[in-house]
Amino acid sequence: MCLAVPMQIKTIDDFQCVCEARGIEREVSLFMLQGEEIGPGDFVLVHVGYAIQKVSAEDAASSWELFDEILAADA
Repeated sequence: MCLAVPMQIKTIDDFQCVCEARGIEREVSLFMLQGEEIGPGDFVLVHVGYAIQKVSAEDAASSWELFDEILAADA
């Protein structure tokens, strides 16, 4: 099973960007989203260092709510 994490784009430099989620920043490749209109503030799903899909802020928040429920149930 694969897991993609929703992150918000902070800065973009060509096909590289810095994304943030829950206070954690990562460098992410935008290579797979070359045809998308993407800018700082947008949310993307990140899998193994690659942004694989642009998502809405609402979808990103819903994903994090589900992740929080899973983590709470495991505790």
